[in-house]
Amino acid sequence: MVNKNSLSVVILAAGKGTRMKSKKAKVLHTVCGKPMLYHIIKTAYEISNDITIVVAHQKESVIEQMDSYFTDLKWCVQDMQNFPGTGGALRGINIKNEKVLILNGDMPLITASSLDGFLTSKSDVTMSVFNLENPDGYGRVIIEENEVQKIVEQKDASKEELKVTTVNAGVYAFSASLLKKYIPLLKNENAQKEYYLTDIISMARADGVKITPLLVEEVYFKGVNSKKDLADSEVIMQDAIKAFWMNNGVIMQLPSSIYIEEGVVFEGECIVENGCRITAKSKIINSHIKAHSVVEDSTIKDSDIGPMAHIRPDSYIQNTHIGNFVEVKKSSLKGVKAGHLSYIGDSEVDEGTNIGAGVITCNYDGIKKYKTIIGKNVFIGSDSQLVAPVTVEDDVMIAAGTTVTSGSVKKGSLAISRVKIKFLENFYYKFFKK
Repeated sequence: MVNKNSLSVVILAAGKGTRMKSKKAKVLHTVCGKPMLYHIIKTAYEISNDITIVVAHQKESVIEQMDSYFTDLKWCVQDMQNFPGTGGALRGINIKNEKVLILNGDMPLITASSLDGFLTSKSDVTMSVFNLENPDGYGRVIIEENEVQKIVEQKDASKEELKVTTVNAGVYAFSASLLKKYIPLLKNENAQKEYYLTDIISMARADGVKITPLLVEEVYFKGVNSKKDLADSEVIMQDAIKAFWMNNGVIMQLPSSIYIEEGVVFEGECIVENGCRITAKSKIINSHIKAHSVVEDSTIKDSDIGPMAHIRPDSYIQNTHIGNFVEVKKSSLKGVKAGHLSYIGDSEVDEGTNIGAGVITCNYDGIKKYKTIIGKNVFIGSDSQLVAPVTVEDDVMIAAGTTVTSGSVKKGSLAISRVKIKFLENFYYKFFKK
């Protein structure tokens, strides 16, 4: 068990990420609904109470978004003009504990268990390595007698060093005293004129400090440097999320076709059919989400949804049947049937109510949104419109094709709005001149 009060974590999140080819800060690109940096911070909080994040590029946006998820984060702004690079990122950081774990903001797949080797190591320096058939793009790690001799960035490697397939996975554990000694000694005498954190390895090694390599699984330490990497990481995380919920009793049909974001919760007996998308903080309780339905940031309890239904954010649906091509937005439905082709927005609908095909709540007048209140045991005929703000009391029938305008329909009433039908004999023949 890790003592959270004995470890400091520093997360490097200052880079632009030019290979992402995006105006958005690299660490804010999302994996399974959350920014990459969110996933790393969440993992860091599992092992430490002292977390510092180094930022520079779009720092205001990065800080604002992460502070919306977490409290007690410490921020350090890197001086990119005078001290660029991973070594420059550590200047000025206030390290609280003697052991320091350094993570990267573009590794969203790291888990607390994948970091165990760093936490149990007694070495002053422990660094992650893995072996690749094609190590292109990675710093090479030169190891002799189970000790790291040096790390060479690809940009600065010789032809012989480029043949090495052991690469730097980019995560380190240092003693704080060692960092404080060597960070001021870093120089930028390299092709990129940057201060490399990896140069600490060379300096420490020259002083006789043992550098312990830790072989890690590539899947957890996969860095995201392009949108292809981003997509690959999302597939891996999706597999992990779905495996977790299936192992906890959720039935998933063709799980590879299902998308479930980080933060979604299932309780009880649940079924998710193929092609579904469930996002944000949705909570699915004893419910059946049928094929190709979307549930966004809503609670579904003891209900069936779809197929091909869309439950938009801030909806609460209980003991309800939502059929195909029904859209619900910011509404509460309890004990309701809405079988086909309906839109229910900004509404409260009570038990025993049946909503016919083609029924819509007209909740927006072009400027403001308004609410529709529908009571118990209301029968709403097909192709009716309820123009909010409107209240339909209990035990009401609304005839098919009726438009209910603002005000209320009293308990026990029938609401009907129709024009008397006309028949023009022989019109077809006259129109087509037959």
